[in-house]
Amino acid sequence: MDAVSALPVRHVPAVRPGDPLARILLEGVSASGLRVEDGDVIAVCQKVVSKAEGRIVDLAAVVPSPRARRFAEEHGKDPRMIEVVLRESRRIVRMERGLIISETPTGLVCANAGVDRSNALRPDHVTLLPLDPDASARRLHEEIGSLSGRRTGLVITDTFGRPWREGLVDVAIGVAGLRPLIDLRGRTDLAGRPLEVTVLAFADQVAALAGMVMEKGKGIPTAIVRGVGEWLGPGTAAELVRPADRDLFR
Repeated sequence: MDAVSALPVRHVPAVRPGDPLARILLEGVSASGLRVEDGDVIAVCQKVVSKAEGRIVDLAAVVPSPRARRFAEEHGKDPRMIEVVLRESRRIVRMERGLIISETPTGLVCANAGVDRSNALRPDHVTLLPLDPDASARRLHEEIGSLSGRRTGLVITDTFGRPWREGLVDVAIGVAGLRPLIDLRGRTDLAGRPLEVTVLAFADQVAALAGMVMEKGKGIPTAIVRGVGEWLGPGTAAELVRPADRDLFR
């Protein structure tokens, strides 16, 4: 790769359940004075994917369980929100100091099982992660390819914290048409020593780059990452999830 760029798609309208997301995103690309080219990777934030798929919960309809009420009372939280987080969790990793770190049904380990109140349809609504982010990425990737006639990759991004670093960063929770990992083992460093453990989380790097132009609160839900076409190919975000027997933080 000689140069890589991220191009924000600024003119995408608000997405609602049932909307044809692929068509809306491509219309936004055109309205932004851009075009999709062969080799591009389309980065799409999880929130608009979840909205289009109807992954939204009205907290007014949620009845908290005793466990949710206890935790909420201890830490000054909304018990309805805690209940939704518990329902969306396959396993609770940590539940203390007012924080919940959980494992989702697809194996992602994240805060609040990805349940989020920000930028939902209404103040008392929350969005959930797609049921299967890789399946969502495949569908959207196929639809964009069919409509645009271009060979592209696609990543669905979400903002995650990291157990050993401060701050948040965008990562890929769904991948289609892009190799998620680049294995450099067997190559040599500048001193001629063989690389033994270097495997790059390439889809996460693409998501992080796109996140720099998909600024929070500015209504930019998608971006085009250009210059990474050599890494298009089969792959899923599930490959990025470290197995539990090798994860020291679970």
